[in-house]
Amino acid sequence: MSETTAQRADLRNVAIVAHVDHGKTTIVDAMLQQTHAFSSHGEVEERVMDSGDLEREKGITILAKNTTVFYDGPAANGETITINVIDTPGHADFGGEVERGLSMVDGVVLLVDASEGPLPQTRFVLRKALEAKLPVIVVVNKVDRPDARIEEVVSDTMDLLLGLASDIAEDNPDLDLDAVLDVPVVYASGKAGRASTDQPANGALPDNEDLEPLFKTIIEHIPAPSYNPEGVLQAHVTNLDASPFLGRLALLRIFNGTLKKGQTVAWARQDGTIKSVRISELLATKGLDRVPAESAGPGEIVAVAGIEDITIGETLTDLENPEPLPLITVDDPAISMTIGINTSPLAGRVKGAKVTARQVKDRLDKELIGNVSLKILPTQRPDAWEVQGRGELALAILVEQMRREGFELTAGKPQVVTKTVDGKVHEPYEHMTIDVPEEYLGAVTQLMAGRKGRMEGMSNHGTGWVRMEFKVPSRGLIGFRTRFLTDTRGAGIASSYADGYEPWAGDIEYRTNGSMVADRAGVVTPFAMINLQERGSFFVEPTSEVYEGMIVGENSRADDMDVNITKEKKLTNMRAASSETFENLTPPRKLTLEECLEFAREDECVEVTPEAIRIRKVVLDANERLKVARQRARA
Repeated sequence: MSETTAQRADLRNVAIVAHVDHGKTTIVDAMLQQTHAFSSHGEVEERVMDSGDLEREKGITILAKNTTVFYDGPAANGETITINVIDTPGHADFGGEVERGLSMVDGVVLLVDASEGPLPQTRFVLRKALEAKLPVIVVVNKVDRPDARIEEVVSDTMDLLLGLASDIAEDNPDLDLDAVLDVPVVYASGKAGRASTDQPANGALPDNEDLEPLFKTIIEHIPAPSYNPEGVLQAHVTNLDASPFLGRLALLRIFNGTLKKGQTVAWARQDGTIKSVRISELLATKGLDRVPAESAGPGEIVAVAGIEDITIGETLTDLENPEPLPLITVDDPAISMTIGINTSPLAGRVKGAKVTARQVKDRLDKELIGNVSLKILPTQRPDAWEVQGRGELALAILVEQMRREGFELTAGKPQVVTKTVDGKVHEPYEHMTIDVPEEYLGAVTQLMAGRKGRMEGMSNHGTGWVRMEFKVPSRGLIGFRTRFLTDTRGAGIASSYADGYEPWAGDIEYRTNGSMVADRAGVVTPFAMINLQERGSFFVEPTSEVYEGMIVGENSRADDMDVNITKEKKLTNMRAASSETFENLTPPRKLTLEECLEFAREDECVEVTPEAIRIRKVVLDANERLKVARQRARA
């Protein structure tokens, strides 16, 4: 350390990173409870950091969030140490959130499931941490699982660390490989709120009653924030939030200097300009609440109000001597989707829905402010835009959030974002890891082969499950999940991370079955459905309103079929001996938004309204569709 560098010994900034569903949010819950962050009389929900409705429904973290733990246990030596914990998403589609979270911290806690071991997103988040030269603590979570294999998982994690470190060392010759591999291992059960540095038996709880060993390891191995006591103010905007009373809040990590309430500072913007602004309110985090503060020093993570147009990656610095920090960079998007206004005949039926192009564009622009991994590009139509993101799930979450906010939209089929390298078209590839019971090995291999996937490894741990690793075009994973879950009877686990660009792999067959398309507007009748149900499965119920070009079901054959689903029974004055037996009508399939986006073909799109999600043809008129198909065939 140089003479001009000092440290804040009373502070630690740490991010918790892991693959999806390995227990990050549960272990943060336990840390908050054991440091008495919640009032004794307050009711505490599970997974308290997953505050969004969609996060609770889907059981995944979507946004990176920070909380503060005040630790005064034995390892603090009689003092109170403030630990800022960043809970990051485990899904690679939300990688922009992870990259942003890592820019705020001085070390990471890597959580690994004691049975599943390191998975693709574990590799993704760990690589980001090593590239940022952050120290790592490995926590083997869920050691009390009956199928835990703790020793093998620790060995796999160390192999992963070594492999990633040697990859990164080629680009960073100054990387200290010994320091990277000298990582402490903590064994924990987040649900039980217990941790130990001694390895328990497989399936047994850690021998310690609380998380004290985890706190001790964080304090000893995560460095305290260092700063220059003579340096000017430098505070980096790493996240955005909103308050109904204060307007936009910017979350900052202060690297140097002190930030005070009411202070006038320089705001270094993305375009290189400097503007003078006043900090009208300064908020510190205490547990899950934001509380007013008078000042904040180096290493602290705080929120400020009073700057309306501030965005992620910008810097607040000294007015007399501004020194901006570099902008946050994230990986390029791989998947794109066209989002536009609702152009179906049923548009505008929902009272109070937001249907105009201006409202949709304003909402997309608002999303850009807080989501650094999104890009929005214009299209040939003035009422539709191309939205590019990391993956299918990230774009589906955006559309679902807009639907819940009262927007009516048309969303096109997800496409890949290609690049031209040396005159050849290249497309994004992903490294996919699949865990399935042994009996589904053949079905999964066949499914991946049809989607141009190359198997790169296969291992059998002798537990009845097989792990396979594939390299597959990102295009091949559009609509993959539904087929995969059907073929494995819901037992398979699949996850992937971006793995660079390679030459275009050729045509991929997404769906072998065609669509059943309504040939006229009207109301669905049970009589028509009974006559048609042998031709395929339905997505609509009796009495639903349909229009020409709307997809009402899946055909059992490969080509599309125009059907009259509004046909009524001709009535006569003769009494029939056998009345209609509606009990024989097969219940329709209720598709979620993600399933609709997966199901849609290139000439189809998804109509999204606050009350309904429908699949339709882009060109509604059957004769027009035929002309377009002929033109495409000639081209």
